[in-house]
Amino acid sequence: MRDTGDMTTGTVRLHAGIDLGSTGIKMLVLDDDGREIAGAQVPTPWRAGVGGTTDLDAADLLVAVQSLIDLVDAQLAPVSTQPLASLAVAGMGETGILVDADGAPVAPGFAWFDPRGGEQIASLPAHVREQFAGRTGLPLGAQVSVAKLAWLRDHGTTLTGLRWLDLPEFVVAAFGGDVALELSLASRTGLLDQDSGAAWPEMLDALGVDADLLPPLRGGGLPWGTASTAFGPRLAGAALTVAGHDHLVAAQANGTLDADGYHVSLGTAEVLLRVLDEPLGYDARRRLADALINEVRHVVPGQHVLVAGVKTGLLLRRVLHAAGITDRTGRDALDAAVMALPYEGELPAGAIEVAGARNDDGVLRLTLHAEASPAEIFGAVLRHSNDEVAHLIAAMDSEVAPATHSTLTGGWAGMAGVRRARAEVLPNPSLSTREQDVAYAAADVARRLVTASVPS
Repeated sequence: MRDTGDMTTGTVRLHAGIDLGSTGIKMLVLDDDGREIAGAQVPTPWRAGVGGTTDLDAADLLVAVQSLIDLVDAQLAPVSTQPLASLAVAGMGETGILVDADGAPVAPGFAWFDPRGGEQIASLPAHVREQFAGRTGLPLGAQVSVAKLAWLRDHGTTLTGLRWLDLPEFVVAAFGGDVALELSLASRTGLLDQDSGAAWPEMLDALGVDADLLPPLRGGGLPWGTASTAFGPRLAGAALTVAGHDHLVAAQANGTLDADGYHVSLGTAEVLLRVLDEPLGYDARRRLADALINEVRHVVPGQHVLVAGVKTGLLLRRVLHAAGITDRTGRDALDAAVMALPYEGELPAGAIEVAGARNDDGVLRLTLHAEASPAEIFGAVLRHSNDEVAHLIAAMDSEVAPATHSTLTGGWAGMAGVRRARAEVLPNPSLSTREQDVAYAAADVARRLVTASVPS
């Protein structure tokens, strides 16, 4: 149960965090002592198309955000009429919105798993493709934001005069905040040179744009202006900030992540995160990119991170849907059935073939050589993703000292079958004590934004 304390006195300040996630948009409100006061969630308003294409309309996104704020406001109304003192927004990488000089959106936002842009990436100049991983710290593929920018350009959008905002920055600007880019999110675009921390000129040239495409760069958690009245009195006047890339923000929810551990976020994407005190350099970034591992900027100033992704949650969600499981009760029953089986399942080896977990894939492909229950299929998908996780760990261990422990977070980590599977490949795994790591950490960023400026 959330603790409202003595909020009826009107003396307790409120701080909110919003997590723009792939499955849902969450909001959590804390007081000055970090106690959770209220929270809610609404679905992310994706529009699904053919061939896995997935995007969202900027107006639909803002309607969803407004409905989320209204839900939280209704929870807070009986105990406090105070407006929020501060608000921070975190969210998924790669997805963003192009806006014009007035801040109006001119194109949809594409999901990080949307396949559009692959042809455009393949058509980039040879020297850009050759240098891409070493410069940006990202594997070259359709997932990066520049792929979607090139696709929009080739399908009639004139990029000249437009600006790019990642999803959290777009929402903060809609709240009335500054138009600026946060470094950890900008690191996901393919537009940033990791060594200089500025726009990569060769990529801008390849897109046919100049540096004006990128608003000013800013570290996460710094002041981003104040909220207008556009989203209601609860937000009006709140100090605003962008917390950063969701997985990196979540890693801070239980305190600063040490360099010896993995933070493993099990959402729609599964992400293994390692903190680096300094960048590994051009050559290491190229080697890591061959294994689909990113080396980019952290939300903590001066630090970088290794980010290794597997599309585990996406595949598991498709297994649930194929089995007709649409609610928590059904998921819990399946989890119990998975745990009733041994980790290896009870079918002969090779009875179920699975593919699709690699971060450049995401298409669930099953070949059943025998009759198989949903529990057997679910377990086979977990073992397949374990194989991919093991490959990622081996690649990271070739560049940095092996991790000694792991913290699991995210919705799928609530399943015993998922935790048992990851214990096979992760060092000393433990479960996060927080239900909403990203939203909590974002709210804590907001709290510190204004607390630091208050005299003791």
